[in-house]
Amino acid sequence: MNTPLNNLVIYNGYPLSIVVALVIHIMIFLTLLYLQSASEAQSLELVQPTVIKALFIDENPQLRNQQLREQRRVEQRRRQEQQRQEAERLEREAQQQREAEQQQLAREQAALREREELERLRERAKREEQERLEAESQRRRQQEIAAEQERSRQQEAQRRRQQELAEASAAEAARTEFELVQSATALIQQAVQETWSRPPSARNGMRAVLQIRMLPTGEVLDAVITQSSGDPAFDRSAENALFRAAPFRELQSLPINVFNANFRSLSLIFEPEDLLN
Repeated sequence: MNTPLNNLVIYNGYPLSIVVALVIHIMIFLTLLYLQSASEAQSLELVQPTVIKALFIDENPQLRNQQLREQRRVEQRRRQEQQRQEAERLEREAQQQREAEQQQLAREQAALREREELERLRERAKREEQERLEAESQRRRQQEIAAEQERSRQQEAQRRRQQELAEASAAEAARTEFELVQSATALIQQAVQETWSRPPSARNGMRAVLQIRMLPTGEVLDAVITQSSGDPAFDRSAENALFRAAPFRELQSLPINVFNANFRSLSLIFEPEDLLN
């Protein structure tokens, strides 16, 4: 059923809201024209926020938020991709650096091993040369020792031969000298006994020892009784017989060394044979 209210609401088939909106827009448009004619600058300032406000009002906030979230996700993915690429680049550079360092270390180690091997070979060659020199020196020392031992052996053998010859000569000389001394001493004792005059107090077993100093010519310088017989007359008779028998010409034929060693000062034991019976 149509009523007057419905006729107001519905006019020519348009709803009342559309008619109201149209009237409002016309009023706004007229107001804008008025304001623009009053002041163009002020009109522009007032209109622009209204248009922008209308645009914001017309825009869907949910769609805008979704777009912003999508933009943020895209930007985040882009940053993550850039970070990933940067990390990969840094990783590649680090890997290349590590590989370069490893290669450098390997080269240095190879060079070090080569130097060590060369040094080892040098040391071995030096050691072998030193051992060879030491062996050669040891061999020469052994040869020198052997030669020295041989020389020492020969010298010792020669020394022994010379010593044996010297001992034989000395023994022969000593035997000859002893024989000469014994012979000369016996001659002196015989000559003294031949010139001795027995005193009345002489008895069997009497003996006197005279220390005589003589010259190489056989002359007697002096005589001293070093061991008395106990009878002064017997001692004086021995001294007198000695001086009467001197000089002893037999001493002149003796070698001077034999004379000096045995007759320069002679200890003569005077013990006449007449007293032994």
